Amino acid sequence: METIRMIFKRIVLLSTVVVIATFLLSLLMRLLPGDPAAVLVPNAPEELRALIREETGLSKGIFGYYWQWLSGMLQGDFGKYYLNGGYRPVSEVLKKCLPPSLFLILYAQIVALTLAIPLGLISAYKENSRFDRITSSVLFTAVSIPAFASGIILSLIFAVQLGWVDPIGYESPFGNPVEHFKLMILPVTSLAIGLTSSYTRLLRTDVIATLKEDYVTMAASKGISNKRVLWKHVFRPSSTTLLTSAALNMGGLIGGTIIVEIIFVIPGIGYEIAYSIGARQIVAMQTLIALVSFAYVFFNSTVDLITNITDPRTRERRV
Repeated sequence: METIRMIFKRIVLLSTVVVIATFLLSLLMRLLPGDPAAVLVPNAPEELRALIREETGLSKGIFGYYWQWLSGMLQGDFGKYYLNGGYRPVSEVLKKCLPPSLFLILYAQIVALTLAIPLGLISAYKENSRFDRITSSVLFTAVSIPAFASGIILSLIFAVQLGWVDPIGYESPFGNPVEHFKLMILPVTSLAIGLTSSYTRLLRTDVIATLKEDYVTMAASKGISNKRVLWKHVFRPSSTTLLTSAALNMGGLIGGTIIVEIIFVIPGIGYEIAYSIGARQIVAMQTLIALVSFAYVFFNSTVDLITNITDPRTRERRV
């Protein structure tokens, strides 16, 4: 019963946050100067503009527009890109731009966790050693470099100067997997640098605390190898914070890939948001930003809910 009540509260909270966020977004879009219909189709005749105002709800005021947009979203109508002479459904754009963003996020997480786990374990096990000090210094520097800056630096060095990889572009893994992975090296690395630093520091802190537990000392005194103690008795209980952080970052990375996708010309959600802003496609822009916001809130709420259900200590702290 307690779990059902908790799930219900999370659903209500998620719905409230999404409604408030999307309404504020609608309000901001309507506050933009000029006639929205004229912005969407600048060279169209007045009759077409009037039709677009009616179709999108722009003629109904802020509340009427928002309700029409929200009800359309709930029914799977994500709006349209209005072009001179026609339109393009946003749902078609999503089908093409969602996979590149998901691949980019997935690869960045895999690379970051693959590097962070051994680095965090070794740094904690050899606390205050030369390896630990060098690793901590490098990671402290890396975490202070934003993804877009590291992306530009990597592109200038490995693509422009050395010519090892192509600086921009995207290829589907189902069409040309070799070219796909070559083109993803730089954008994935630029995202993974900050993630690796953050994950390593989190794991190092938890492992240092776990190494001081009595059961770890007892396991080592029984003659169990250091490798087995580290992986079985130390890493498992220390990985909760790391995995929670990685799951929470899934939502944040959906929005965090925007600049990286622009730099490397990856046709993902971030790139489409930038395009819709540049083309002043108000309806499409609102839909894409709303979907990113929903994904962020959904991932955070889901991870928080799972943590509350699986970890009794969290529930006790909230009582």
